[in-house]
Amino acid sequence: MSDDFYRIKRLPPYVIAEVNAMRAAARAGGEDIIDLGMGNPDLPPPDHVIEKLVEVARKPDAHGYSQSKGIPGLRRAQANYYGRRFGVDLDPESEVVVTMGSKEGLASLATAITAPGDVVLAPNPSYPIHTFGFIIAGATIRAVPTTPDDAYWESLDRAVAFTVPRPSVLVVNYPSNPTAEAVDLAFYERLVAWAKKNEVWVLSDLAYSELYYDGNPTPSILQVPGAKDVAVEFTSLSKTFSMAGWRIGFAVGNKKLIAAMTRVKSYLDYGAFTPIQAAAVAALNGPQDIVETNRALYHKRRDVLVESFARAGWDIPSPRASMFAWAPLPPALKHLGSLEFSKQLLTEAKVAVAPGVGYGENGEGFVRIALVENEQRLRQAARNVKRYLAGMGINIPAQGTG
Repeated sequence: MSDDFYRIKRLPPYVIAEVNAMRAAARAGGEDIIDLGMGNPDLPPPDHVIEKLVEVARKPDAHGYSQSKGIPGLRRAQANYYGRRFGVDLDPESEVVVTMGSKEGLASLATAITAPGDVVLAPNPSYPIHTFGFIIAGATIRAVPTTPDDAYWESLDRAVAFTVPRPSVLVVNYPSNPTAEAVDLAFYERLVAWAKKNEVWVLSDLAYSELYYDGNPTPSILQVPGAKDVAVEFTSLSKTFSMAGWRIGFAVGNKKLIAAMTRVKSYLDYGAFTPIQAAAVAALNGPQDIVETNRALYHKRRDVLVESFARAGWDIPSPRASMFAWAPLPPALKHLGSLEFSKQLLTEAKVAVAPGVGYGENGEGFVRIALVENEQRLRQAARNVKRYLAGMGINIPAQGTG
């Protein structure tokens, strides 16, 4: 029966779910699966954040409905974060709204600003909500590349020249999930100018703002003068503070978009549980050493992954940012495709990764590897992969893996 529902018919099968089901079945059967598939942080939040959650949860008056747009203290804390980190001034009242993670925020904004038939420009490959949030809202997606090179700008200009109706929204996501690509401020300067010229809203997903490596801090689009005229940016505490399951994120920027989103959210939810919002304030306003600690840890994992997998016979480009590596299939196995390769890696090497095709057709030929296991487990994964590749007849470099 549900196949007849209009919006359900517009959603394809969730490819990644197929691998997730296989992984769950293998674990249920007692197999030791090294799970590098889902971007689910394996680290705990800071102690002072958990303590604040417990403290506020003990208050008798903390258990009623909260504020849909977020408690004032949390909106102020996010505005202060943008001031410290990016030198951007935000009005907590009109330019900040709290979301239940950036995923819900993007979906709510899509609902607020999209009419059936609107054309939205979204990257391919992309994190699924960047396209399906708008598809659910009735929009048509036109794909643009993720790589911020000349082909990207040519693709944007073609989209404006030849799409009817003209695109109304552009989604950008840097550092990218899944490709881990990053951009500099000059890219955003050009993007803001393009958006103003073509009257296109820009939605920037900056969920990995603090997971940058090699001393290159990730910029915000709102650092560009005048960006607030056309842009809203999403951030999240999920990765920065290892609070993924807490579901706290933010949308900040253009007042018109924030107001539209806030109004839609007021119909859909009562906001996150107040003690969670209070603990999020403690995260943003409290000691920030956890941010640097997490960054250093993911940086080390990145280096271990790239080094050990290379010695296993699989060359993976070193990501500049995010908690992911975007790995091309070993050339000798490219014919398998990303889904079949992911299945074989799970059954033969006991390593779970996410098939690139699950992020869009341009993700074919790649898998996404999440840095969510410790260094010892990453090295074990490399040893398992080496055995699998050798069993497939692929020549392995002479030296062993670490």
